[in-house]
Amino acid sequence: MTIRTPRTTAPTTNTLDSAHLNGFHVKLALFSSGGPFLDGYILSIIGIAMVQIQSQWDMSALWAGLIGSSALVGVFIGGAVFGAVTDHIGRKLMYMIDLSVIIVCSVAQFFVQDEMQLFILRLIIGIAVGADYPIATALVTEFSPKAWRAKLVGGLNAMWFVGATAAAFVGYALLSNSDGWRWMLFSSAIPAIIIVIARTSIPESPRWLLSKGRTDEALAVLRQTVGPTATFEDMPEEEEAGKTTIRKLIRGGYLNRIIFISIFWTCTIVTLFAIYAFGPQILELFNLGSGNAAHIGYGLINVFFLIGNIVALLLVDRMGRRPVLIGGFALSALGQRPPIPLPVFPLLGCAGGVVNGRVLGFHRGRSNVKRYNKMFAFCSLA
Repeated sequence: MTIRTPRTTAPTTNTLDSAHLNGFHVKLALFSSGGPFLDGYILSIIGIAMVQIQSQWDMSALWAGLIGSSALVGVFIGGAVFGAVTDHIGRKLMYMIDLSVIIVCSVAQFFVQDEMQLFILRLIIGIAVGADYPIATALVTEFSPKAWRAKLVGGLNAMWFVGATAAAFVGYALLSNSDGWRWMLFSSAIPAIIIVIARTSIPESPRWLLSKGRTDEALAVLRQTVGPTATFEDMPEEEEAGKTTIRKLIRGGYLNRIIFISIFWTCTIVTLFAIYAFGPQILELFNLGSGNAAHIGYGLINVFFLIGNIVALLLVDRMGRRPVLIGGFALSALGQRPPIPLPVFPLLGCAGGVVNGRVLGFHRGRSNVKRYNKMFAFCSLA
């Protein structure tokens, strides 16, 4: 009789790149997506709020333009400046501070009495949102397994349109109130509070801890989030990770990527955010809806963009980043040559969503938060 003995398997050693997707990765991606969600919500809700504000304050076209674009200007400033700040004070601390600023300023918007007050508060909110982009995106990038990195990072951008869609329908519900615009601007504090509470459970970045010489803490975080046998085997050498400079970034093979992404990013947001700042007014000018119908149409545009993002997430690993990005951009460019048959417009909106979904997910390879922050700063300034 043959007696079979059970096989013993040595514990598998995990690294950040080879780890299996687990609950922590999903939680991190969800909580990190709060920043893009708030960005979409904040930049979109102002378009509906301005319908009431302009009439109540008899606002000039100059102030309307300044207030409509102030948060976007702040996003550029925050993205360019605060990525480097996190290299000094830590990811988690900045991860919490930026949302706290959004909460305070969102509440303060309810009490504004003139254009200057509103402009300043919107600018500060934009700076806080911009600060969150390089932090949240880089954290997802560095924690995510290589096989899931593109989907998780691209999913952050999809949440922008979830926030924009939510803003459109919240604005529609509040527009019948004479002071509805105050509640619209205040309302961004509610998701911000939920997100900042949720983020308290996210640990500090092990890469940042390593850069500060806190090796034991870094290893503890790694094994808590990836697995009990996780190692730093696939991390870059500390000397390389700790001394990333702008000059090294430009000369290190990343300049072409920065230029490539910046061109697509600029061409996308110039038209996109112009529509989001004044969406209902633009729809009325084109006789595509008036009154509340324009606001519903505003929300449906966001839905089409969201669909495009989802399509991009499904295609990116099959077709590759560059084909999906360039193909989506080419399709969305068709909308610049009117007249376009009405049934084609939803497809063009979806194509625009594909472009947005892939611009943010184009970063690949070994993650390096300091290098990523500097890349994001360059792209923001572009």
